[in-house]
This record gives sequence, C-alpha cells and structure tokens, in this order.
Amino acid sequence: MKIVSQRVYEGKNIYSHKKCIRMDLDLEGYCEIPSKDIPNFNFNLLKILPELYKHRCGIDEDSGFVKRLNEGTYLAHICEHCIIAIQNMLNIDVAYGKAREVKGDHYYIIFQYQYKNVALECAKLAIDLINSLINQVPIRFSQRLGLIRNMIKHEAEGPSTKAICDYARKIGLPVVNLGESGMYQIGYGSAGRIIEATIGSNTSCVATDIACDKLLTKTLLKYQYIPVANGYKVSNIMQLINYSKELRYPLVLKPQYGSKGKGVVLNINNDSELINAFKRLKEQTEDILLEKYICGKDYRVLIVDGKVIAASLRVPPFIEGDGQRSVRELIYNANKDPNRGEDHEKPLTKIKIDEQLLSLLTKENLTLNSIIEKNKRIYLRENANLSTGGYAIDCTELICEENKDIAIRAAKAVGLDICGVDICTEDISKPLGDTGIVMEVNAAPGIRMHCYPTEGKVVDVAKPIVNLLYNDNPKNIPVISVTGTNGKTTTTRLIAYIFNLIGYKVGMTSTDGIFVGDKCIDTGDDTGAESAKTIFLNKDVEVAVLETARGGIIRKGLAYDFADVGIITNITEDHLGLDGINSMEELMFVKSLVVEEIREGGYAVINADDYWSLQALSRIKSKKVFFSFDKNNKYINENISNGEIAIYLDENNLMVTNNNKTYKICAIDKIGISLDGKLKYNIGNAMAAVGALVAMNVDYCIIAKGLESFKSDEKTNRGRFNQFEINGVNVILDYGHNYQGYKSVISSLVDMKVRNLIGVIGVPGDREDSSSIKIAELCGEYFDKVFIKEDKDKRGRKEREVAEILEQGVLKTINEKNNVKVVLDELEALREALNIAQKGDLIVVFYEKFDRLFNYLKSSQGVLKEVAVQ
Repeated sequence: MKIVSQRVYEGKNIYSHKKCIRMDLDLEGYCEIPSKDIPNFNFNLLKILPELYKHRCGIDEDSGFVKRLNEGTYLAHICEHCIIAIQNMLNIDVAYGKAREVKGDHYYIIFQYQYKNVALECAKLAIDLINSLINQVPIRFSQRLGLIRNMIKHEAEGPSTKAICDYARKIGLPVVNLGESGMYQIGYGSAGRIIEATIGSNTSCVATDIACDKLLTKTLLKYQYIPVANGYKVSNIMQLINYSKELRYPLVLKPQYGSKGKGVVLNINNDSELINAFKRLKEQTEDILLEKYICGKDYRVLIVDGKVIAASLRVPPFIEGDGQRSVRELIYNANKDPNRGEDHEKPLTKIKIDEQLLSLLTKENLTLNSIIEKNKRIYLRENANLSTGGYAIDCTELICEENKDIAIRAAKAVGLDICGVDICTEDISKPLGDTGIVMEVNAAPGIRMHCYPTEGKVVDVAKPIVNLLYNDNPKNIPVISVTGTNGKTTTTRLIAYIFNLIGYKVGMTSTDGIFVGDKCIDTGDDTGAESAKTIFLNKDVEVAVLETARGGIIRKGLAYDFADVGIITNITEDHLGLDGINSMEELMFVKSLVVEEIREGGYAVINADDYWSLQALSRIKSKKVFFSFDKNNKYINENISNGEIAIYLDENNLMVTNNNKTYKICAIDKIGISLDGKLKYNIGNAMAAVGALVAMNVDYCIIAKGLESFKSDEKTNRGRFNQFEINGVNVILDYGHNYQGYKSVISSLVDMKVRNLIGVIGVPGDREDSSSIKIAELCGEYFDKVFIKEDKDKRGRKEREVAEILEQGVLKTINEKNNVKVVLDELEALREALNIAQKGDLIVVFYEKFDRLFNYLKSSQGVLKEVAVQ
C-alpha cells in the first residue's frame, strides 16, 4: 500500500462538514485480499492497536470493526480505521472516516482530523504499520507514536487561544488559522481581528515591550504609588552582596526580561545561596534583578479594557505523602492526571523534575527517593506559575475594591488593554496595605486558570476579550457565495457592482480574478478557497462576494464557515466525468454545499425554473428566496403566501414580493445586460442578484439604479457578451464553454436581424466527447459559417483532437462543408472570420483568453456598441 495523493480540507466539503483529509491509495495488488487471508494480520493489528476494539464500524454492537476484521475486510477500510484509532490514542477526538474504491487497486479514504500535520503523520504510520504486518517486518510503532505526540503541542491551539476562538465561533464569528504561526484571525475583511494568545489586534506593542521589562514596569508602577518590591539591577557579585545587605534576606533573583516564572529564584536566605543562584542565572542572561522577597500568597488578577474580569489564587505544585511511595513515584502519579499536558495544551502542566525542584527538595532535606509520610504536603516549586505545574483557585468574588483599583491602575500605568497583574498578599479580600505588593504586570496573560480552575467557578473571560476587540459590537462582514453552471460570474459582478454603488468596499472573487473595490489584485480563475481567503484576510473589505466554482469546492471545500447568502444560478450538464463527478445527481450534490452552509437568519437563493437546482431544496435549512420567469411558478406562489421573498417577471417588469408587499424594481428592457430584454439568461442572472440584494436589505431604488447602469462591456462585465463594431461587422466576445452557455447565447443571436451568423467556437479539452459533439451540432445548425479553434490549455488532449471532434459534430448539421474551417489559434480564427465577413454580418467568438482578442479589436478601431435588435 502506498500514498498516491492527498487533499486537506480545512472547511466544510463534499465529504463532511468536519475538517477531513482525502488520501488516494494504491493497494499494490491487495485490493481483493481480505484481512483474514493475510497470516497473523488481524491478531497483530489488534495487539498493536487495541483502540480498534472500540470501533463499532456501522454495526450497532461493541467491537463491530473487530467483527468485520474476523469476517475479512479490505485494506483501505482497515487503513481508515487505523488512522482514526491512532489519533484517538493521542487523545484526539475524531470518529468520521470512510473508504471507497475508484478502480482496481486505486482506493481513496476520508478521515477526520483536528491537527493537519499530526493527522498526516498518523496516516503514514498507519500505512507503514499495515505494510509491516503484511511483510512481517516490525516497525518502531511506539517510538513513532511518541514523536507524533510531541507534534501536537506545536500544532494545537493553546488553552487561552482556544477559549477565545471557541467563544468567537459560539457567537457566529469565523476563525482563520494564519498558517502555523500560532496567530488567528477572528472575523473576515474589515471585521478581522488578529489574536496571538491573549494579545489582541489593538494591544499596544510599546505597552507589551514595557511589560516584558520588569525593571521599567516597576519604575512606572512606583510613579503611580503602586506598592512594589524594593530592588535593583545587578551586574556583578560585588553589587549583589552590597545590595543584599541593604535589602536584607530573604531575597529574590529574576531575569529583567522573562515570562512564565523562568529563571526566578525565590526565598534566598544567605550569601551562599544568593551567589550560587546569581552564577546560574548569569549563564542565561546578563540582565538580572535583585528584589526583597515578600512572603504571601500568589494571586493573578485579569484586567480587560480597564476592568477586573477574574482573579485566581495560584498554588505551587505539591504532592501529598501516603507513607509508601517515594517523591519520584508521587510526582509520576500526579502527572498521570489527564488534565496535565506537556506545555499549555491542557488545563494543567506536568510537573517537571529539574534543578529548581531538586534544589527545593534539598532545602527540605529530601531526595527523589524519600518516602513521604501520610497526608504530609510537600511543595515542589517556590513559584506558583501554572506553566511549572501549579494549581489555580478562583477568587473573583473575593477580591476587594481597593485591590481591584490597584490592579486597574497598574494595567493603565503600563498601557495594556489585556493583562495579568500578579499580586502578593496574604488575603486578596483585604487591602494590600504595607504588606502586599504588585509583583508583575503581564502582557499575553494565560487565561486557562480562569477557564479551568482547580477549585471554584469557571469565569468566561473570553467573552470580554472578544467584546474588547469589537468595541462591544462583535459582528462579521456579509459573505455572499454564488455557484451554478452558467451565470456565476455575471451574477457575482452585478452584486458586487451594486454594493460598490452604495459605498461599500467589496472584495470579489471570480473567473476573471480577485478584486478589492475597483482594484484587481490578481488575474486568472480565482473561484476557489485560496482566493476567497485572500478576500477574508484583506482589512479593506467590507462585503465579500465570492464566485464559488465546482472545481474549487471539490479540491478544497468551502473557504468560509457560513455565508449570509448562498446562490445557485442553475445546474446543467458540464464537467461531468471530471474529479469523480459522473452524474447530474453528483454535480447537484457538490453545488448544493453553497446553499447548505448558510448562517442562521441567512438566505439561499434558488432558481425555481431549474430542475436540478430545486433538487437541492431538501439539503437547505435556511430561509429561501426563489426567482422565476413565471409569476405563477409553484415555489414563487408558496413564498409569496408565506410572506417570504420572491423574484419574478410580470408584464415585462422585474418584480419583488417581500413581507406581503409587492414592488416593481424595473422594466426588463431597462436592465443593462439584457440587451433590451432579449438576453433571457442575463435576465435570470439579474433576478438571482436581486434575490441576494433583497435578502441583504439593499434599498430597491439602489438595486434598480444598478441594474440599469451595469452593462455588458469590458468595464463592468468583461468578457460576457461584449460587443464591438469593425467596419460594419458586429463582433461579440463571450465565455460560453458548455452546451447551455452556447445555447443561451445562440438563442439570443437568432433574434437579431443580421446578414450572416459566423461562429468562432472551441470547447475545453476536459469535456466529454459527447458533450463537445452536442455543442458542435448546435453551432452547425444555427451558424452560417464556423471557424473551429482550440484552447492553448489542452487539458490532457493532443493537438487537433478537440478540433476534430468539433468538426465531426458541425458537419452533421451545417448546410455546406465549405462553411467549416479549422484554425487552431483563436486570434487567427477571429482574423479569418473578419476577412470573410461583410457589412451586416455578426461574428461571435467563444473565447479562451479575453485580453488577446479584446486588444486586437481595440487596435482595429473596434467600437463598443449596442447590437441592434429588431
């Protein structure tokens, strides 16, 4: 078994609404060999992966998968379960998976994941394990599993980050992982707010730097008469001894710059201890502070936006003796707590045996092998940081107003909007007086002590942090997603155009590129998830309008969690036979994802005249907007009866009924892209756009203005029925590339009073032969002359292969063979068409590359014009 390819889906996709990975496998001759026929395979697999006993595998009984194994199941199915089981062994909560045959030894498996890199390594381990069992060659399974376990802490969200992101998701805000940086963006576009742990997008960089400098922080606190420990910066042993005499023991040594209690040495009681601690710290840093040690309890007060949100008593890690086990054994037992992790990935951190711990034991005349008497508590750290294994007890309701005021003043003195103020005092419920001090002010304070206290109430500290990011008004930008077979680009552009008229900065993706406002920031087919992410991460964008194509959905899934409006313009035969999509049912299933993932209160806009669009209705949970050419359409009438939104035509007017009121938007011959009402398909696109705009509460007068001013020209709807005149010959450039697209354009052309219709035709190479022939027959039936060209991108075809297929189709229906010519280059084909055309003829080019043809026509004094319609 080997990996052929893999696709990682970060969002909702055609396989699952969970994050998952598709991995294509070559079973290398084992596609028909069941597990029971491989010697010792089942026995050894279950011995190494006992987690598999928990898998029910669709059987409503315990050990369902094991039953399948014993009956004899196949390797792809086994591999899928192994990947899930290995992740479960790492305490990763995933369950979804499936395996499907593609052909012969080619299978694909789908498996859910939480952490991408970890999941991919689990998959490789599962495959290597299966191969090792087949070949009876052992692998170092436990060692590799341990290496993967270490990867989790680098890839998982820390508890502080997770709490904030989870709250954001809870209130409907999306969260974007910014690579593997540990930073996340909450919200899209102009509503995007980046967090790094508890550092927010508005947190001052200067204030953060101040908080990292313990000496400067203490200086600023002193100026505000906030009690701090007396102390000095020391650079040599002479200063150290001199200052120690002034301050008097007990003392503290700490790095000037540091966090998480690293390097801090507390409760130093004599010169020998002081000098030894200084020498050790000097090996780590040149900047060392000496302070008076204040005896008291260690409290952390969380300040957000100038308010006390939570307070915790931090307790150093400890063990309690049982009269039988050693210190080492008691620490080992404490670390078995499932709430303890290696770093910050769990509510508590494992207790590490290091020099500081051993030093403290020595003070107590203990070693790791000492047996501790029953019920005796031994503290293992002087400091109480959670990062060194400490515990937290919630004290939010205990802290007195005087201490709240001191903590708030400390935060303001440093300039932090989110911070943790460390206070040393015997009782946080009583004013500090002369005995308590503020020890530190921390930027990026960990909040797991408040989210997962060892004792006391959980405090929802994520809520005020998110509210701070949004000035107490958390909300996202609108997201509108457009899919379908034909009309996606025009509908997307029209929606974006009208939002631009209102004054919004619109981020738009399309087959023509990525646009922010009037600026194109990329050209090409940008209809997938990566292009959408460009919009979501652009801070100028106030509305996102996304063309969401079939290919992008299949390759990467959706880029967003939920859209405000999802649109299906239509679903017709196209791209069948590609990416495993072989039927209209499967094509509908892919495109329906856009209207499934709609936020609560959002809308799905559906073409009520299109059979396959209507088949998606059972998958839609949101409110629905229907549009139709027929005011008596069943779905239109149902929506009107229910007070919902319906878009339809009535006596050559585009109408809207909404909330039991009916409005005329405009006459269809006034719609700029309708060619005086003759381009039926563009009227349909206009209705789809109006449905989305009405759902977004856009003013009807603005919609009407936009419909009238949005034209089929290179400025507003580039490459869609763009019209030129060259010496009395009309030329139309259009992106029709499937049967329905050709049919829609041709049906509009036949109503035009022209001398001859001349077609320059081509079809993408990845279409089925039968589809290409069907298009060619249509062209032969309606065009007087046909020039056949080929795309530069052959999409796997040989040169002339597509042209020959088209030629066969055209010759079946065209009047004379002499009226058909193959000219492979599309610009040369246009030139030849112009050479034979006479005044009053009309040439339509179904192009691959717009700019090349457009520039040629402009250089030939081509004049953009409205083609006369009779």
